[in-house]
Amino acid sequence: MEAFIFDMDGVIIDSEPLHSRVKMETFAHFGLPFDEGDLAQYMGRTSVDIFSDVLKKEHRTDVSVQEIVNYKHAHYLELAVGGALEAIPGSLELIARLRAAGVPLALATSSWRRVVDAILVQFDLTEEFASVISGSELPKSKPDPAIYRLSAEALGVDPRKCVVLEDTAAGVAAAKGAGMYCIGFRSPHSGVQDLSRADEIVDDLATIDVAKLFTKHQ
Repeated sequence: MEAFIFDMDGVIIDSEPLHSRVKMETFAHFGLPFDEGDLAQYMGRTSVDIFSDVLKKEHRTDVSVQEIVNYKHAHYLELAVGGALEAIPGSLELIARLRAAGVPLALATSSWRRVVDAILVQFDLTEEFASVISGSELPKSKPDPAIYRLSAEALGVDPRKCVVLEDTAAGVAAAKGAGMYCIGFRSPHSGVQDLSRADEIVDDLATIDVAKLFTKHQ
């Protein structure tokens, strides 16, 4: 292992309940019908994906995807910086253990860049990651592997020597598509996710053994 790459939502911060709340409130604001039970299939993907699909399904042309996304991001950011988020148990400790072991870290998240930056400040993580990439800045979101390939490139590390921590089916698919070792995390609020493509699955971040990762990926 020469680098460790984190997803953010559901891995570092317990943000999925807030994301779900804000998306449903955004649908209501714009008069768009949506079954809350279908949110799980969009976890790990960008807001553009979900709102584009719903607009097409409803044949709505009176509002743009970007207008809806901007509303959702502003609403989420307001709540997030207001203290509505908590860290996933064990996530900050895992970051500290990896940093103590000298492992370069990257963040590869589908979240909007302004949200990412605000959360990094809120949890005092601005100096922890050598690379931070937001999927909202890329042409395609997870499960497309580009975000992980670009993270490895930014770190100057062979993708095959990178370990990824993901909590969604889309995220695992992106990591494996990039040729990386992936740890699937059953996050408490990420819904039912198919993590079967992950190389290993954990229920508790405290069980991730940094020393063993070194021996597995020499």
